[in-house]
Amino acid sequence: MEELLVNIITPYGEIFSGNVSSITLPGSEGEFGVLAGHSEMLSLLKTGVIEIERIDKSRDLVAINWGYAEVKSTKVDILADGAVAIGGKNEDEISNAISSAKKLLEDATSDRIAISSVVSRIENSAKGKI
Repeated sequence: MEELLVNIITPYGEIFSGNVSSITLPGSEGEFGVLAGHSEMLSLLKTGVIEIERIDKSRDLVAINWGYAEVKSTKVDILADGAVAIGGKNEDEISNAISSAKKLLEDATSDRIAISSVVSRIENSAKGKI
């Protein structure tokens, strides 16, 4: 299986860097997925969740408020204004990450329906990690 190098960076530092099998991004015109070999493009990202599928089939989520993605055939670079990785080693760490993500999303938009949808997706995915 071909791999895709993904880097997610904010003004405060790196959130994620690694080889993955696929990534789904919250584009300004709608969600889109990227696999190795994707055509090159630039995209504005809106408030939402980046879903990362690792080589071992595990999944990671990163909530973002907005940003840009540069997609190349073997690499995706994401510059986000703010981002929170959803994860942890125990229920408390995951719960704290979800709370931080909710705050980030609430500060980014007043669209309560969009926030509820994203938070629901984060919580459902995080249940599988506990």
